[in-house]
Amino acid sequence: METLIQQIGYDGWANQQVVRAASGLDPQQLRQQLPGSFPSVHQTLVHILWAEELWLRRWQRRTFTSALDPEDFPTLESLGRKLEAVQARQLKFLKGLDPADTEQRIAYVNFQGVRWEYTLRQMVQHLVLHSAFHRGQLATMLRKLGTVLPNTDFLNFIDLGQP
Repeated sequence: METLIQQIGYDGWANQQVVRAASGLDPQQLRQQLPGSFPSVHQTLVHILWAEELWLRRWQRRTFTSALDPEDFPTLESLGRKLEAVQARQLKFLKGLDPADTEQRIAYVNFQGVRWEYTLRQMVQHLVLHSAFHRGQLATMLRKLGTVLPNTDFLNFIDLGQP
């Protein structure tokens, strides 16, 4: 359980590093079309937020079927606050579990109607890796816009004394 809590702590910290790095961009740069899985820094961040919420709801055996509208998060501040709130809920959920619960299998139906089943531990690891993948894309986008993303490596998180 401690490892999963640490992974979610890292994930939230790394997401906030990206938000801080992007804070130097103007609104036009945030929405500038760039190559990636999503067409802009803003839309990529909204996708990360959406996935963080989606997986939390799956862990809780709740549904979450709609995509988030990027226009519901017009500023980086609103995105950052929502990311922090979701992470707080993720941590509260995990801290309320017994360590044996991490191996409990959780089933869900994806958006194509296909049923999948994984352990909570596998789902948490997937979420952290999913967000890291998109943070990598954001690092490239930010460089193209003249901004550098600080080091978001896991060991940097540890070296900074994070729990």
